[in-house]
Amino acid sequence: MNDSLLFQESQRAVGYLCSLDTIIINKVLYAIGDAVLEQKDRILSENGKDLERMDCRNPKYDRLRLTPERIDGIASSIVQVAHLPSPVGRVLKETFRPNGMKITKVSVPFGVIGIIYEARPNVSVEVFSLCFKSGNACVLKGGSDAEFSNQVLVDIIRNVLKQFSIPEACCILLPPEREATAVLLNAYGIVDLIIPRGSQSLIQYVRTHTQIPVIETGAGICHTYFDLAGNKEMGRNVIFNAKTRRVSVCNALDCLIIHEERLSDLPFLCEKLAEKQVILYADEKAYRTLSTHYPEELLQHATEESFGTEFLDYKMSIKTVLNREEALEHIARYSSKHSECILTEDPATIHEFQTRVDAACVYSNVSTAFTDGEQFGLGAEIGISTQKLHARGPMALEELTSYKWIIQGEGQIRP
Repeated sequence: MNDSLLFQESQRAVGYLCSLDTIIINKVLYAIGDAVLEQKDRILSENGKDLERMDCRNPKYDRLRLTPERIDGIASSIVQVAHLPSPVGRVLKETFRPNGMKITKVSVPFGVIGIIYEARPNVSVEVFSLCFKSGNACVLKGGSDAEFSNQVLVDIIRNVLKQFSIPEACCILLPPEREATAVLLNAYGIVDLIIPRGSQSLIQYVRTHTQIPVIETGAGICHTYFDLAGNKEMGRNVIFNAKTRRVSVCNALDCLIIHEERLSDLPFLCEKLAEKQVILYADEKAYRTLSTHYPEELLQHATEESFGTEFLDYKMSIKTVLNREEALEHIARYSSKHSECILTEDPATIHEFQTRVDAACVYSNVSTAFTDGEQFGLGAEIGISTQKLHARGPMALEELTSYKWIIQGEGQIRP
């Protein structure tokens, strides 16, 4: 079967999903969660094949690796989605016109959603569960790094769909080769939305090679500004957590900005980072301050490339600023509009920071590691949108719907 016909089958599957009762949808999700747990050994075996092909020192290795606990988490996220109310058919607005017309704004699925992602096999299941619950069919294009892991997980999904006599085209996994990406990006008129999850280069490629609407997710160049009124104990813990909790995720800290008058606290703020072998790319003032306090082999001079970089590794840049205004200017220049944080005990400074910083998530005195749908109480997410049209921040069930207008009358005509 050629790709065009395959995508058309997904289109038809959307029509089927629109008429599917929520009770059945939830039963399918519960069954997939059970199947994932029952086939844990098989999943780990296939994931092992992918891990054998990747250098364990590669920052993507942690994203790729599945463990029994992570598989439990995947199954749990599916059940969480089943527990959430359906986002489809919600009445968003209802009005009656003077001529008697009733106009209702109702949430509806997008249709066929294409997801392009890198070495994160959990995405395969989480994306499907969100799309399925919201009445969308999904076309998955995973990276070659996770070929075997993605295949086994999608096989489990499609087998359960078959058991419930639901079209398997609700979930399509494209081949891992790059040519499949081009096919998906050219499916204008069939695929309704593309969501790339991954590096800035992947997102840029998708944006420039398709006419299909794109929601940008994933790339996170995240800053934390330690202000003149920052609490150094809190700052040390927040910085350490934001940088080292999981370096391969998009909400990990990339750049610490510090007020010049707090440079004497910089060794204390960075001390724990050495435990995790974090390489610091420090500007001249920060470098001089750290030179006798931080391990020499982990301290380097910052270059222009050190800023505006999403490291996805045990690396972080440090920028010294004269004042709050310089900090805001630095963030405005280099931010990917994902997650930005300020550490300060001054309420007025917090207010100005939150007002002026242009990002999907703006934190004060909280680690950026919390940018996550589950941590926001939204359940599983399809990604973190860094744009402003349609959705911004964690994209969960509600963000996978659009809307339409329903107009009812009794023969009204326009004069």
